[in-house]
Amino acid sequence: MRRVVIIGSGIIGAAIAYELSSIPHLRVTLVDRQVPASGSTGAALGLLMGVISQKTKGRSWRLRCQSLERYETLLPELESLTGETIPCNRRGLVKLLFSGDDWQKWEKLSALRRDRGWDLQLWDSSTLQKYCPQINRERAIAAVYSPRDWQIDPSALTRVLVKAARMRGVKCKFGVMVRDCLSIPLNGAENRQCDRIETTEGILELDELIVAAGLGSTPLSDRLKQPVKMRPVLGQALHLQLPHPLGNLDFQPVITGNDIHIVPLEGGEYRLGATVEFPDESGEVTANPVFLEKMREEAISFCPDLARGEILRSWWGKRPRPEGQPAPIITRLSGYSNVFLATGHYRNGVLLAPATALAIRELIVDS
Repeated sequence: MRRVVIIGSGIIGAAIAYELSSIPHLRVTLVDRQVPASGSTGAALGLLMGVISQKTKGRSWRLRCQSLERYETLLPELESLTGETIPCNRRGLVKLLFSGDDWQKWEKLSALRRDRGWDLQLWDSSTLQKYCPQINRERAIAAVYSPRDWQIDPSALTRVLVKAARMRGVKCKFGVMVRDCLSIPLNGAENRQCDRIETTEGILELDELIVAAGLGSTPLSDRLKQPVKMRPVLGQALHLQLPHPLGNLDFQPVITGNDIHIVPLEGGEYRLGATVEFPDESGEVTANPVFLEKMREEAISFCPDLARGEILRSWWGKRPRPEGQPAPIITRLSGYSNVFLATGHYRNGVLLAPATALAIRELIVDS
């Protein structure tokens, strides 16, 4: 049995634990200092914006495509195994276009997606009003509708992934802090192997280590003397209660405009987010209420009925954005034969979780 330890029980770590749990010769342990989905996963809106992305080739598009395809089998698989229902919105995503947006760019993308079997519809103003009458026609002049992009509750999905992984033999150690990562030389001083981690519950021996700790990946990589720098980018969001649902009762898609997302829930409730707030020169970032109000005002400008919404709560989270390399980081840690990174997904952790898990599975199987 090969002993695999995963550090981090956000959606990335949970997806990896579940994917590896199907390999008979692996003994998988999932470790986190908190309960699952306590970090950036718990603050995420859970948008799966793959088809509507401007990515058309290379690693970025491949990961998006793999994730969307895996989600189609993953959800029924998880629900059948656990008996749980994972809340999601499968009504698609409407991206609003405003004066000055490049219509031809979207025509080209729509044609490209169609050639590859993905539906991406272009709506003129009248079509947008037909399906989404709540949108201000003086602001949004057209839209792009993606039926295959959708939204899922990231916290619920993470909890179900962990439950399913446990049912398939994964050990979970939550509320356990990693104090140190210990290694030995291997084939020369520049090549090492991490053979154990020191935790608040003692030493945990391992054959492979997977770091999926988001912003916590930096201190862990520091202990391995191979620092991976992350920049925290803060996002704020709102939970609103409206007197009645927006627009057509039988068509409640996610609506996004100017990078602000309106996510329908049940009973006239909506989530609205998210801001993008960068750290200062010292590397610190705190939630600024001015940015939250600006986001709300901008959303009201293209969806006026939001002004009638009662704010039930607001929250914030910090996204892990890699410094000096593109997001996400899915690779073997430099200088180590058995340490793998699955981190730094920035704003696409929920979208890319299934593809990340498959990529890590391939690396583990091939190692």
